[in-house]
Amino acid sequence: MLPERSAIALLFFPLIAWIIADGSWLYAASITGILTMAAYEYGSLFCAGGYRPAKPLLIIGVIAIVLIRFNFGFEFDHFLLAGIGLIAMTWHVIDFERGAPKSGTDFALTLSGILYVGWIGAFFITIRRMPDGLWWFLLSLLSIWIADSAALLFGRRFGRHKLVPRVSPKKTWEGYLAGIGMGILGGAGLALLWRIGAGSLAGINAMSGAIIGGVVGTVAPMGDLGISMFKRQFGEKDTGALLPGHGGVLDRIDTWLWSAVIGYFLVIILTSTG
Repeated sequence: MLPERSAIALLFFPLIAWIIADGSWLYAASITGILTMAAYEYGSLFCAGGYRPAKPLLIIGVIAIVLIRFNFGFEFDHFLLAGIGLIAMTWHVIDFERGAPKSGTDFALTLSGILYVGWIGAFFITIRRMPDGLWWFLLSLLSIWIADSAALLFGRRFGRHKLVPRVSPKKTWEGYLAGIGMGILGGAGLALLWRIGAGSLAGINAMSGAIIGGVVGTVAPMGDLGISMFKRQFGEKDTGALLPGHGGVLDRIDTWLWSAVIGYFLVIILTSTG
């Protein structure tokens, strides 16, 4: 599985790097496409478990949130979320009237999917559009990639104590702690590398890199565990089958979602106090 993942990652790396560096409509369209596929997988996962989240609303809601975030920031978030809630309520009242047995739960699943994949996912846009956003984005996302990789490799080699055996039997405390440590070191190293390569960057230094790497390495793995919990509940191995060895889109971005939103708020704190 690791050779397959590495080969696919290397194949798409130049295209991904170009899109991230672009940061304009091409980037927004790519993020929208990724989150749309993740929303579809989220809905399909719960449909496989016997529920009826409104997949069309999931997809439309995610697209709307991401595109409005790209164009207007947070300005219209409250109007948009209120409107989505009302539309979802209407959808599921009608669905219940037509015979759906669990429309109350389905309503909650529709809203949670739009919030989880769409509102949180839109922080891929928000952090990228900050001042020096390219470097903050790369710092946050690459830090969790380093932490995840270290947790996987160290856990396989040295792991003895299960972290959450019912949710994810292969994850260990040894791997998790190694991931945090490498997240701190990786974040600090990346921040220094950015300063060497890009010159003066406000707030980006070894300390801020270590803080971001340490926090995302500690907290963002909950995204992976949460998606694993969903899959365990419904007896699914992956959220989808987009690419060999990678599972679905939601499988790939589960920790990245939280890295982007955590990274954004940490940047706000670090740059306001620095």
